[in-house]
Amino acid sequence: MSAPQKRLLSAVAAVGFAVAGLTVAAAPAASAAPCTDIDVAVARGTGEPGTLGLIVGDPVFQAVQNRLRPRSVSSYRVDYPADLGEPASVQRGNTDLVNHVRSQAAACPAQRFVLAGYSQGANVVDNSIGISSDGAIVGGPIVATIPADLAPRIAAIVLFGNPIRAIGRSVTGTYAGRTKDYCADGDPICQAGGLNILAHLSYGNQAGDAATFVASKV
Repeated sequence: MSAPQKRLLSAVAAVGFAVAGLTVAAAPAASAAPCTDIDVAVARGTGEPGTLGLIVGDPVFQAVQNRLRPRSVSSYRVDYPADLGEPASVQRGNTDLVNHVRSQAAACPAQRFVLAGYSQGANVVDNSIGISSDGAIVGGPIVATIPADLAPRIAAIVLFGNPIRAIGRSVTGTYAGRTKDYCADGDPICQAGGLNILAHLSYGNQAGDAATFVASKV
């Protein structure tokens, strides 16, 4: 990652912390309930506070949970640094997300999955479904992918501020029809030439739309 890119992400994170400090609400607790109907795995953005991510993950999970009732819905916070100072941050998230899906799928044969990623977390999801984020802001090479035999159990994917879009990539292939990839106008993380840092912090406003999309796929 270049120095200008790192400064940009640092600025986004700093503004995000300030916004989060003004809008903190009770976050839904990540559920450990075994073998729910739907498991929502969320990879948060760089330095994002909150249970699943205050800006995106928490409101999106809550909206999905509400929209899918009475079906049971659990959540999983991808275990990775989400840190600018960790060179292998995305790779660690990539490995953890794939391991989670594999272990859950083995333990719960009827469970289906929703994958959500914001900013650096979108890179984590991209890699996990076989779309390389190498070359994107805080991206990296693919180190693990969800096995092909589990692909039908990935019901939906929602991505927000996805950095690969700024370098001309998108989700293609197996998962394209099950993916909704949000990029707010002017967001410099996902839009080449974007100049509006606040646009990158606006995706919580899309929680209801994302939940509607997920419901249409499960």
